[in-house]
Amino acid sequence: MLFTRRALRISTILIGIAIGGVAFGQFGGRFGGFRGIIYQNDPPDTEFIFARWHYGTGGWRGDGWSHDYPIAEEHILQIMTETSLINVERLSYRIVELDSEEIFDYPFSYISEPGEMWLTDQEVENLREYIDRGGFVMVDDFGGQGQGPREFEIFRANLKRVFPDREMIDLTINHPIFHALYDIDSVNAIHPMSGQPSIFFGYPDGRGGLSMIVCYSADVGDFWEFIDNPRYAAKPSAEALKLGLNFAQYAMTH
Repeated sequence: MLFTRRALRISTILIGIAIGGVAFGQFGGRFGGFRGIIYQNDPPDTEFIFARWHYGTGGWRGDGWSHDYPIAEEHILQIMTETSLINVERLSYRIVELDSEEIFDYPFSYISEPGEMWLTDQEVENLREYIDRGGFVMVDDFGGQGQGPREFEIFRANLKRVFPDREMIDLTINHPIFHALYDIDSVNAIHPMSGQPSIFFGYPDGRGGLSMIVCYSADVGDFWEFIDNPRYAAKPSAEALKLGLNFAQYAMTH
């Protein structure tokens, strides 16, 4: 019965988002990018903060790290306030520099477009320590549009610098992360642009759990951002919201 009520609640919230939209947060500093100015958010003091990492690209001015910001954050966090017991608000998000000490303030972090990533030595060190301390990372928005193998190998090469002895593992529907809040009965997610099937990998934390969920050939954040766009089908959009809520719940309870 609980699952049914939650599913109904998501449907109700989706209608509200489609009708009313979501306002932008209160912004402070700013970042440059090909798409113009990207403003920093000053989040409220809540238990959960959605930390989006700004990472090194080896000198190339990529802006993939900011894709779907901040509307994806505001949509998924609005849903989270209504469907979970996590203390969170719609504006509970922030951009965090991966090479800064600030990353250790937030147990859940998000990486967009890891195929553009080439980590500095300090970022490698911080990521290693972040995982060792129990942090959790959602990796999203790469592959699925023809460039997947190259992007996957770039990301894998960065992980090899962090933990040379660890490899990503294929996740099946039986993994607890797919049942942390919602019981997802099949992982039939698709890329919103190409329709290619998504693949989910886990990255071990060294203690028998996961330190990362890697959404390959996927763009879960894109579904979040355009949840109110009629071009995006309702079912995969709702499934993307459930995935995000499960990932956050897993991070907060493991």
